[in-house]
Amino acid sequence: MSDEEITRASDVGSADAPPVSEKPYKIVFEANKCFGAGKCAEVSDNWGMSLESGIAQLEAYFFGEDDLEHNVRAAEVCPAKKGDGCIHVIDRRTDEEIAPDPHGDGTLSVDW
Repeated sequence: MSDEEITRASDVGSADAPPVSEKPYKIVFEANKCFGAGKCAEVSDNWGMSLESGIAQLEAYFFGEDDLEHNVRAAEVCPAKKGDGCIHVIDRRTDEEIAPDPHGDGTLSVDW
């Protein structure tokens, strides 16, 4: 998938998504960029470390307001991609990347 193929951030991995009204936020995880620092698992119950693969794994890709803060923190502390992180929190209602948002404009900062 290339940047040209992505029309909206909320479309990535959303084939079996719950309704936006129930779970307005989602994670886009670049697992191929994760090097297993474990910072995400330190700050969020949604994240853990796989002993088998040595990389992060998450419990839920879609979540509500109650789980927003710790998932944003996980995205912000991820040191992958030279500090830009490989965990992306997307607001499905606006198609904006909430975290880590290294571009500062809400566009999806995934390296395909």
